[in-house]
Amino acid sequence: MRLAVLSLACLTALAITPAYAQQDGPEDAQALRREIVSMRQALEGMQQRLDRLEQREGAVAPAIERPPSSSVPQPSTSAIAAVASVMHPTQVPGVAPPVLPQRESVADPSTAASRPDSAAGPTDPDLKGFFAIPGTDTVIRIGGYAKLDAIADSRAAGDEDQFIPSSMPVGGSHRDVSNFNIHAKQTRFSFEARRPTTHGNLRFYLENDFFGSSDGYEFRLRHAYGQLGNTYAGYGYSSFMDPDSLPDTLDFAGPGGAGYLLVAGIHHSFAMGKGNTLTLAAEDPKTELAGASEARAAVNRLPDVTVTARMERDWGHLQLGAVARSLAYDGDGERARRMGGGVQLSGSASVGERDLLLFGALGGRGLSRYTADLTGSGLDAVVGADGRLDALDLHGGFVGYTHYWSGLWRSNLIVGQLTLERNAALSADAFRQSRYGVFNLIWSPAPSWTMGMELLYGRLEQQGGARGDTVRVQGSLQYNFIK
Repeated sequence: MRLAVLSLACLTALAITPAYAQQDGPEDAQALRREIVSMRQALEGMQQRLDRLEQREGAVAPAIERPPSSSVPQPSTSAIAAVASVMHPTQVPGVAPPVLPQRESVADPSTAASRPDSAAGPTDPDLKGFFAIPGTDTVIRIGGYAKLDAIADSRAAGDEDQFIPSSMPVGGSHRDVSNFNIHAKQTRFSFEARRPTTHGNLRFYLENDFFGSSDGYEFRLRHAYGQLGNTYAGYGYSSFMDPDSLPDTLDFAGPGGAGYLLVAGIHHSFAMGKGNTLTLAAEDPKTELAGASEARAAVNRLPDVTVTARMERDWGHLQLGAVARSLAYDGDGERARRMGGGVQLSGSASVGERDLLLFGALGGRGLSRYTADLTGSGLDAVVGADGRLDALDLHGGFVGYTHYWSGLWRSNLIVGQLTLERNAALSADAFRQSRYGVFNLIWSPAPSWTMGMELLYGRLEQQGGARGDTVRVQGSLQYNFIK
């Protein structure tokens, strides 16, 4: 097929050449040269397109012998590359197609996730938007989106920008005051570079949003990492969490019972064959101690160590992760150390033609830092009256279901819960349990344009038994840079 197309193009060129040769004058000669240059550019474009088609089909074809160069001026390589990039999107070399079923996501955590050999993810299977740097094997992409959220709370919700049940106030003079808020803090920018090497694919990823402060738009780092082959180093998602299991919500935080942590670390994935991988990681430790002070300070002696086993199939995936932690504190004349950690089982499964089931369940001791609701809350461990360090028991999870009404409309129903043990050393207003529920309707009339409405319910119970809840309605408008 390839030789036939090129031969036909060459015969066409030979057929029209005599017609030009019969004309006289320097202007006609210049016109002939321009026509030949134009035809050569067209042949180059056809050859590149055929190369891509053969690569997709897995065919191995012999190299095409190009006609010898003549005295006719040759078009520059940069000019040919510029024309080809306009006619055909830049292909990212060496990247395997995703195994997981394709899905849509507003917050899109899957795109930033690290994957074995930097493979494409289920929300970005085609890796659109890359363009080549001339003279190199590197391709780059500028991405992100602009997102506006309008939020109305029936009662005080604590965090006005994200829906985090653990932050809800319980009691107080302003507890029953409704609130309205508009912000664009979820707007984010990303930069990505990829290139093939003799040691596997090299990927660099950088991403920021504007959640760096509660009362302004401070730029916040979300991801900054490099990955060569299956070795990752930098700042981003903990290998304990599973971005592909997170449900599709307009709210930025998502279910509080999900594993979620941004952390610096290094990990390596081992391919086990047939879509199975095993990942070992060492990550930055941080003992979040209840009641920490200058007299009683948390101590970090060893990195958090994570082991994750993952299975991917065309119907979805399963992931089992385990983390081990060294928790410790040092006080005036007292100190203690205790091991903590936990496990998480998560995954996704196709239902019918397009629907999707998402889930996650976790449990352990000293695991609060690794949950969406309690990270940064200081509830990994507490020091008892006798000076003993207790790692706090925790368990929780979520279930989400995505239904596609049509190619443009989809809805998500999510429920979740997170429960911390009762402990006499904790204050009465400390976290005990949260419940989470979401239903949304999302419309995507164009790939880069998404609108939606979301109804959220949250309930918080404290250690002393006091309870509070709130209902939130959120509307969102989002424009993706590349999609």
